[in-house]
Amino acid sequence: MISLSFYEGNLTTGLVYLSPAKTFWHIVQRRSTEEFESIPYISKLLNAYFWVWYGIVKPNSVLVASVNGFGAALEIIYVIIFLIFAPPMMRGRTAVLAGVCDVVFPGTTVLVTQIFFDRDVQIKVSGFLSLCFSMVAYSSPLSAMKTVVATKSVEYMPFLLSFILFINGAVWTVYAVLTKDLFIGIPNGSGFILGTAQLVLYAMYWKPKSSSMKISDDALEDGWQHERLISADNPEKREG
Repeated sequence: MISLSFYEGNLTTGLVYLSPAKTFWHIVQRRSTEEFESIPYISKLLNAYFWVWYGIVKPNSVLVASVNGFGAALEIIYVIIFLIFAPPMMRGRTAVLAGVCDVVFPGTTVLVTQIFFDRDVQIKVSGFLSLCFSMVAYSSPLSAMKTVVATKSVEYMPFLLSFILFINGAVWTVYAVLTKDLFIGIPNGSGFILGTAQLVLYAMYWKPKSSSMKISDDALEDGWQHERLISADNPEKREG
């Protein structure tokens, strides 16, 4: 049962990491990051690093390390693509943030704990940091949920990604209960609850597409999957 939940969790986690791929294909095709922001991908890379570390230092958790190693590799590719196609000011800011958050901070944390603390402390520190950053990642759809309630429309909350996050949270919560791992259970239990809420909202506000609506397939799939944030150049452009 534990092994089954573990392999299912790795599959769904891999799908979550792959979900922004269309966003970056769009960026490559347009040769511009447009209004996309780099912060979500920088933070996800940091989160993946700490889960890799947790999987390495905790006994019998090699699959936690492997799937998040896969995720870290993808996030590095995403950040590199962002650096290539971002405008100069955004590129500079992204480079500084990535350097501090994805190189200096995790490198210093791992080095200090490896030198001065034993394995039990390393497990607790890596688990706690993984928990914290996972909670931040799972909270990211809250703004989309607020928009759904305000507009009574699910246009910008794609069902497929909501469903994947729901399944991912459920599978890892089951695994955490079976292994009594609070560091995995707390963020994924929260993710399961948020995923359930998203599916409930989808059921409440889903409507068949009107023939009069002029919304492209790309626009329908953008939403919070593409993690569009306020434009760094002109925040007012996002209004209306």
